[in-house]
Amino acid sequence: MNVFVNSSLPVLVGASLLFASAAMAQEVGPQTGDREFSLSGTGSSSKDFDNGSFGVSGDYGWYLSDHTLVGIRQSVNFADVEGDDNVWNGSTRGFADYHFGRGAARPFVGASLGGIYGDAVKDTGIAGLETGLKYYMLPTTFIQARAEYQFLFDSSNSAEDNYDDGAWAYTFGMGINF
Repeated sequence: MNVFVNSSLPVLVGASLLFASAAMAQEVGPQTGDREFSLSGTGSSSKDFDNGSFGVSGDYGWYLSDHTLVGIRQSVNFADVEGDDNVWNGSTRGFADYHFGRGAARPFVGASLGGIYGDAVKDTGIAGLETGLKYYMLPTTFIQARAEYQFLFDSSNSAEDNYDDGAWAYTFGMGINF
């Protein structure tokens, strides 16, 4: 009888934790009508650390459904180039993302459209596709990683021509739903 009681307690505790974590996983993430704010960063440098760049991106959005987020994104980037002037550029874009799943890990895909401006670029339009992953550490707080394929354009004709000449942008950050 003692063996049964001693072995039942760990099974009971383990099952309780499993059910509690499953219940908690259902409660994480946004609901329709929630808002979201996130702050992400990016950076790079040469192997000798004599040239480098860093940037920050802030997103503010609204959940149209539990899975669909629309919003605005502001990014600012600064580059320190040895032997040349330091440069900055920024971009302002609207975006729409679709999130999959209901657990703590939520992959997403989306698109953005806006403008880019600054010292190192010609003021022009920017569009892109994006994908990423949000992981909820707390019911309303997450970390995220995002990759965007962006291309520049002046008109609809140049958008078609420049799609193949795009660039990848990567960010890592955190955010909250409220």
